[in-house]
Amino acid sequence: MKRICFVVSSPLTARAFLASHIARLSSEFDVAVIANADGLAIEGARFISAPIERPISPLRDLYALLVLVNVFRRERFDLVHSVTPKAGLLAMAAAWLARVPARVHTFTGQVWVTRTGPARSFLRFMDGLIARFATHVLVDSRSQRDFLIQQGVVSAAKSAVLANGSICGVDGERFRPRPQPRADGEVVFLFVGRMGRDKGVPDLLAAFARVAQRDPAARLVLVGPDEEGLGRAADKVRWVGSTDRVEDYMAAADVFCLPSYREGFGQVAVEASACGLPVIASRIYGLTDAVADGETGFLHAPGDVEALARHMETLLAQPELRARLGGAGRARVLRDFSAEGVSQALVDFHRRTMDGQ
Repeated sequence: MKRICFVVSSPLTARAFLASHIARLSSEFDVAVIANADGLAIEGARFISAPIERPISPLRDLYALLVLVNVFRRERFDLVHSVTPKAGLLAMAAAWLARVPARVHTFTGQVWVTRTGPARSFLRFMDGLIARFATHVLVDSRSQRDFLIQQGVVSAAKSAVLANGSICGVDGERFRPRPQPRADGEVVFLFVGRMGRDKGVPDLLAAFARVAQRDPAARLVLVGPDEEGLGRAADKVRWVGSTDRVEDYMAAADVFCLPSYREGFGQVAVEASACGLPVIASRIYGLTDAVADGETGFLHAPGDVEALARHMETLLAQPELRARLGGAGRARVLRDFSAEGVSQALVDFHRRTMDGQ
């Protein structure tokens, strides 16, 4: 039985994005997961702890690199697969040093896209190093792959997209329409994600303030960790912290909004579509894969608060349009982004990769 190891920084990444893949892979491969945690339990995989930390720290990162090299040499994995930037850099470098024959990294977005100057150049160089250490690169959207090729980070020959995109696909049973009654004709707009400027939260708040001023039926719910202290009291706005039941909030919403400045794919957008919600999102790589403009929702230029507000007002006033876009969105997700399809594509990819060693 060949041996596969996934490497991530946070155990949350493994649970959220890898659990369904591991369940499929474990039927024919010996699967391990390495993360910075103790006692992580994922069905179908054994767990190995390693001190991989997200912040840059040269001495701690060097120590983590040495730990990974020792683990890889001891375990003799046939394939190492990393996700997230820090885990990718350390795992791909360590796997190269340990002569692991197949080294795969998945790109899920680039933090340097919204940076400028030396910080952008340095972080882009780090992504390029990951790609060089890897034998194969996966990218979770076609438009992101095109961007990385154009930027010289990956090559067309070395990179691929599983199925139609997405790191893990969508469970259509978990994310499904569950219509709920509305009080006084309310229309609920929903955001799910990190409460950050790069996610466009200030733009969403500004657009919603204009919409709510014109129509008292509008409501806004924001779900996710407030990492930049953006949370504040606002009329008709409800702030919610982190949750592992985002589908419950999607079931209670009418429109999903993601005015982000950077996304690798926009996983939460297709989850919202699977729940039958029309999606308003920014026209950036990644989200152009997740949202079909005019078919499953509307796209606007990043930072264009006026356009965002217009799309919100359009969907607020037209329930039939909301239903049409939402229905088309669910059909598209079930057809193109099912969890079963993406997991099978990954199993096939790993099988081919190890057969070609």
